[in-house]
Amino acid sequence: MQSNGAGQGQESTELSCLNSAQNGESSSAGGGGGGGAHSNGLLCNTDNSNGVGTSNGSSVGPCSGTSSSEVGSLKKKKRLSQAEEDVIRLIGQHLHGLGLNQTVDLLMQESGCRLEHPSASKFRNHVMEGEWDKAENDLNELRALMHSPNAIVRMKFLLLQQKYLEYLEDGKVLEALQVLRGELTPLKYNTDRIHVLSGYLMCSHAEDLRAKAEWEGKGTASRSRLLDKLQTYLPPSVMLPPRRLHTLLRQAVELQRDRCLYHNTKLDNNLDSVSLLLDHVCSRKQFPCYTQQILTEHCNEVWFCKFSNDGTKLATGSKDTTVIIWQVDPESHQLKLLRTLEGHAYGVSYLAWSPDDTYLIACGPDDCNELWLWNVQTGELRTKMSQSHEDSLTSVAWNPDGKRFVTGGQRGQFYQCDLDGNLLDSWEGVRVQCLWCLSDGRTVLASDTHQRIRGYNFEDLTDRNIVQEDHPIMSFTVSKNGRLALLNVATQGVHLWDLQDRVLVRKYQGVTQGFYTIHSCFGGHNEDFIASGSEDHKVYIWHRRGELPIAELTGHTRTVNCVSWNPAIPGLMASASDDGTVRIWGPAPFLDSQDADGLNENCSNMDS
Repeated sequence: MQSNGAGQGQESTELSCLNSAQNGESSSAGGGGGGGAHSNGLLCNTDNSNGVGTSNGSSVGPCSGTSSSEVGSLKKKKRLSQAEEDVIRLIGQHLHGLGLNQTVDLLMQESGCRLEHPSASKFRNHVMEGEWDKAENDLNELRALMHSPNAIVRMKFLLLQQKYLEYLEDGKVLEALQVLRGELTPLKYNTDRIHVLSGYLMCSHAEDLRAKAEWEGKGTASRSRLLDKLQTYLPPSVMLPPRRLHTLLRQAVELQRDRCLYHNTKLDNNLDSVSLLLDHVCSRKQFPCYTQQILTEHCNEVWFCKFSNDGTKLATGSKDTTVIIWQVDPESHQLKLLRTLEGHAYGVSYLAWSPDDTYLIACGPDDCNELWLWNVQTGELRTKMSQSHEDSLTSVAWNPDGKRFVTGGQRGQFYQCDLDGNLLDSWEGVRVQCLWCLSDGRTVLASDTHQRIRGYNFEDLTDRNIVQEDHPIMSFTVSKNGRLALLNVATQGVHLWDLQDRVLVRKYQGVTQGFYTIHSCFGGHNEDFIASGSEDHKVYIWHRRGELPIAELTGHTRTVNCVSWNPAIPGLMASASDDGTVRIWGPAPFLDSQDADGLNENCSNMDS
């Protein structure tokens, strides 16, 4: 809409910003001289011609000795663009919401703008005062201003619904019945809702009505909520959407956080929790880029590490045939050895926590034909399972019910078992590299030797192709919502797939991935980040939406086989390496910035 409203009809002209250059009117800055100042600050129609008041009380106008050319220049300066009008209206609405009505009156007078259309203001007042007949008449005036005249029926329905509920709350059952039968029903709109409303006639008291209708009751709160709904049918030039400035500011904060490479804390939509005076930025020093602890209790290559689902423990598996359970201190985030689980003759290359963290299953490398199911709380071995000496049980995944698991390997067997290792189902001829159970409790994802991931349903014995790669899939993991899969692909690195749309979303750059099995992970708040080990001895971290790494963590001296991000502590991460150590990564220690930048275990910023 052009600022002068030319060629758009009388109604459009009324909605535009009316300034002195157009109508010859000027307004007093004194606050009380405006002829049509509305008490609630929503309208201001000035009719005085005393010039435009300035902050020191002087006036500027045709009668103050100003030449005609200067007057023309002044009028030209007073023209406001559409964006400037919008900003003034947004500020006016915000101030009105704070109850600063006199300030709003003055703002509208000085700018020559109108906060909302007079018909809309009248409608607002009648709704808030519960004058339903007058509000219904106002709809006829608003009809001409609406993009969709059919919306009048919906607005009328909302008005009458509020009127009906207020009559019921006041105990005026006959009046409510008249509204239901004589006004709501003839609209022939949303008959299902009318049936629900009629059921409220049986409510014995007001509290019962409010509970069943999930309604705040007669008063400012419910009428304000009604106005918010009604406004959605009106153009913003007629009535601004509710709390529009607040909404725009919140969106701006969310966008800044979204674009912040290192944002790793819970999003807070409350504007009071942030500064609106500065752009949002998270320091790299708040990110888990710095070695906080080096665990050296294993005496050989560490092949796997995994935090428990509640984040209180870390399990690590090694070529030295042991599994070590570490306790995470909730305050310091330091880890201490809780217990060692021994006897895995082949070494431990894969670990899986049960959904409730009671049990831990350990698998071995390709030549291992057995798995161990440990009770983590007692340290007792509950099950040692081996179906056949021909088997290779290298991968495992828990069913969400915590009572079953699936396991398999590259020699063509694929089993579903109970907690005692009893065979429930089997799928022959599937050479499994990695497994995952989806949250539906029926579908098992398995990567196989044909460079694909297929979905298997043990209930109806169906399978289907989901992902097809051009190179071997060494391992994969799935996001919490079951939508995304993160694959480590031989010679290709880390790939992100959308399982629902079955498309490759992104290829992450930087990692060195040959034919070793490397396990990557999602991590951080909302799983916004991805981390992976690498054969070049580094840990790489990416923001999920960017292909280039935002950090490269150095410190390990051999291949990093596995990375696990703590699901409960977003600033804590673990990595396991062939150098025999497990490194715990966290934010920078409390040092001077120069010291933090000079740490040996550095975090290289890759986002420049």
